[in-house]
Amino acid sequence: MFHLTPRTSVRPLVRALSLTRPRHESHFDTHHFVQRLEHEGLNRAQAEGIISAMAEVIDESIRNMTSNMATKAEQEKHHYTQHVDFAQLKSELQLMEKNDLAMIKAENDRLLTDIEKLKQRLRQEITRTQDGVRLDLNLEKGRLREEGSGQELKIKEVDTRIEQEIAGLRTTIQASKAITLQYLVGCVTGCSALLMAYLRFRA
Repeated sequence: MFHLTPRTSVRPLVRALSLTRPRHESHFDTHHFVQRLEHEGLNRAQAEGIISAMAEVIDESIRNMTSNMATKAEQEKHHYTQHVDFAQLKSELQLMEKNDLAMIKAENDRLLTDIEKLKQRLRQEITRTQDGVRLDLNLEKGRLREEGSGQELKIKEVDTRIEQEIAGLRTTIQASKAITLQYLVGCVTGCSALLMAYLRFRA
């Protein structure tokens, strides 16, 4: 149930609202609400005053809400600005991408050059190492040949010494044989002389 001041206090408000603000299109069925208020016990003037005040409040609220909304022209302008900004950003990104690709290509070329230099240096090191190993092997072979030659000379010297010793032993044996033969001849001769002397003495 609504409780309102007397009738004389509502009319000045309705009149003031109607004078200060122009009539606007209602955003709801005012006639229906007037009838409802009358059904609640208000007279028509009071009901119209309340509905008028509510309409003003609703209009003010709608104006406050719509004041922050952009118009279609502003939306189109904002959309165009966004489109321009997006195109500019796209162009900048493409330019940055080109620059990045150029930098990456330059860096890749530099890395390929460095890798090629490293390959050449590695090949040179391998060739130098192989040459060094070949030289060491040749030197070792030469040293082994020299050692072999020295061993062969020593073997020949030993063989010569052995042959000389054998020759000396043969000479010594031959001399011993001659001495022994001479001794045997002397013994046989002496024994024969003694035997002949003995036989002669017995005869």
